[in-house]
Amino acid sequence: MTDHIPTFKISIEDKDLTAIVSPRLVNLTLNLCRGDESDQLDISLDDSDGKLALPPRGAQIAVALGWQSSGLVDMGKFTVDEVEHSGAPDTITLRARSANLIDKFKRQEERSFHNTTLGAIIELIAFQNELASGISASLRDTGVPHIDQTHESDAAFLRRLGKKYDAVATVKNDTLLFIPINQSRTVSGKALPVITITRALGDGHRYHSAESNAYTGVRAFWHDERYARRRSVVAGVPGNSKRLRTIFATEADARASAVAEWQRILRGLATFEMSLALGNPAVFPQSPVTVKGFKPEIDATPWLSTKVTHSLGGSGFTTRVEFETKTEVVEAEREEEKDPDEGITGVLAKWTDVAAKKKKEGQEQAGAAGTLKTLEHIYHSKQAAKRAVLHAWRHIQEVRNIIRENGE
Repeated sequence: MTDHIPTFKISIEDKDLTAIVSPRLVNLTLNLCRGDESDQLDISLDDSDGKLALPPRGAQIAVALGWQSSGLVDMGKFTVDEVEHSGAPDTITLRARSANLIDKFKRQEERSFHNTTLGAIIELIAFQNELASGISASLRDTGVPHIDQTHESDAAFLRRLGKKYDAVATVKNDTLLFIPINQSRTVSGKALPVITITRALGDGHRYHSAESNAYTGVRAFWHDERYARRRSVVAGVPGNSKRLRTIFATEADARASAVAEWQRILRGLATFEMSLALGNPAVFPQSPVTVKGFKPEIDATPWLSTKVTHSLGGSGFTTRVEFETKTEVVEAEREEEKDPDEGITGVLAKWTDVAAKKKKEGQEQAGAAGTLKTLEHIYHSKQAAKRAVLHAWRHIQEVRNIIRENGE
């Protein structure tokens, strides 16, 4: 009979006060966010008898949530920064945020990093802010030829590094973490368990897809000092690719920025929100999730949780989760520097309709007459041949545009 009985534990300054809080709890809301956004804990307590003391600002609160049948899950520590007393009936409301946020790194720094690694930079910042460091293995040895921190706080610098390398920069439990957004692993490399959520567990959802007119890739330009010219790399495929405005100093920087931006675009192609009637304390930001019981497109999408809100109160223990599309790791490739189809003025494709009662055959052309590139495949219809030549000619033009842009 304990399957659906929620439970919790609250400690203030390492003192277990669950027995005092439990009969007075009006509502507990815990917002867990990804990245440098602060996790926030709100607790409202009944003080109608006037016997509760106001907790001091700066006090640390540790919270665990769960069900009596399955036990508690540690939610972390939070620092009280707002206290409110209201009435009638008298109520005390505490607002606490995750301790040691990078927003506390406000002192501006003036320094440069040369021929180092991302891991070394993160370790230095952590050491100077009296924190342990945790950077994922996939990023630790990433080379950084040069980067400047000019009149910039460590918090702003970490956010800039996070955007450049598509990573989360945050502080949890006195540890500065720097982890790829797309990584569903702990800092030590252990894979986070995939959580399955069925529609029967929820009481509301919202799916949104924005795939129409989407970019096909991201292009980033870099300056090749050796040949004194501009070159480019692309993550995804050319065509309707987004062009980054910055001209990067190295090819490595261009690749990292193109990959980061392309992965951000891919994650935003579809989003999903769901409210769970029975809260799931095992769901955290960055948890990989699969869902069942919805439309095939929704069920087939691998999801990554980005924001989790746990609520405990009169309506029981519920969880609301926001998801984005989980993407695979992508790479950026250097784009063509010499036209492989130099002199070609158009494309020709032949077709044969063997299904027709009277055998039909012909050819389709895109571009201009002159020197034509003939596609090797013999297509089964006029329409298929037409699509093929248009696609091939468009690709030739794209390559030429890229070469021309790089030479400007």
